[in-house]
Amino acid sequence: MADLRDIEATVEHRPWPIPGGSWILFQSWQNLLFAHWRVEPRLIRPLVPEALELDLHDGDAWIGITPFEIDGFRPRGLPALPVMSSFPELNLRTYVRANGKPGIHFFSLDAGSRLAVLGARTLFRLPYREAEMRLERVDGEVRFESRRPDGSARFRAAYEPTDHAVEARPGTLEHFLVERYALFVVLRNGAVLQTEIHHRPWPLQPATARIEENELAAAEGVPLPSDPPLLHFSRRQDSLIWPPVPLT
Repeated sequence: MADLRDIEATVEHRPWPIPGGSWILFQSWQNLLFAHWRVEPRLIRPLVPEALELDLHDGDAWIGITPFEIDGFRPRGLPALPVMSSFPELNLRTYVRANGKPGIHFFSLDAGSRLAVLGARTLFRLPYREAEMRLERVDGEVRFESRRPDGSARFRAAYEPTDHAVEARPGTLEHFLVERYALFVVLRNGAVLQTEIHHRPWPLQPATARIEENELAAAEGVPLPSDPPLLHFSRRQDSLIWPPVPLT
């Protein structure tokens, strides 16, 4: 059971103050793999809306693929509903800035819940897609499979942690990649929506992974290098999410 008061009170690590107003959603992200590839900025600049600035680390852009499971999904003040409280998800993302604030731009978000996809597309305007997914844990290993109903964007991997969890230190690449507290969506008229999130610092573990199929990036026209990715695992992260607001 998540301690919501403790989550809200843990703010020292944040790059800016916790948002005003009330959060509207709680999610627990579990058994998550961060797989990151270094890419040349010129290769993905045309794929990111002009209203967003690429956020670079030592001159490099990064692409992340994150398979995980959502559990305990619920609106504020309501219990988790069995129909849509737990489901797998798979994200394709890069790192950007808007008005100087660092955040995440999603190329795609695939989820194994039709209701969650409809709700997220409507409320947050995020590019969610429905997918057929399976996540299972076998002897400490997480096995994840995903494909869209038309058979595209296949992803299949098995992953597990290899060491104990630590918090990423500010200034490190790991901190740059995971400690993000805003999501940005650019609408067709060029307006930018900002969704604030809050959670404790990420508990990261080094990881190993066998990525047996990976069509996700190609399905969105995103280039991935042939180099092996940088891998991290996190067992659980409880998060609070605010409603999207126009960025001024």
